[in-house]
Amino acid sequence: MADSETRTTTDHEEIRRWAEGHGGTPARVRGTEADSTGVLRIDFPGGAGDESLEHIDWEDWFATFESRDLAFLYQTQKASGEDSTFFKLVNRSEAG
Repeated sequence: MADSETRTTTDHEEIRRWAEGHGGTPARVRGTEADSTGVLRIDFPGGAGDESLEHIDWEDWFATFESRDLAFLYQTQKASGEDSTFFKLVNRSEAG
């Protein structure tokens, strides 16, 4: 059994390619946008559901990503070798 593989990046094209390659769409959590774009997510088919997420465009998603000094940590494959849609947004200072 292989180890799961993760990568961390701040490259917009890499993030967008990975997300879209898995059918993902940039989104935010509804009700969290009071002072800004809100809590960022990627909405994948069969994911959290349309009720909790609102789709936004990549430009807004990346503007918030940059203003919050975030990095994108994602899993390229599960330990089983299967493809993965796991990701999380982390502070760049914590990303190493």
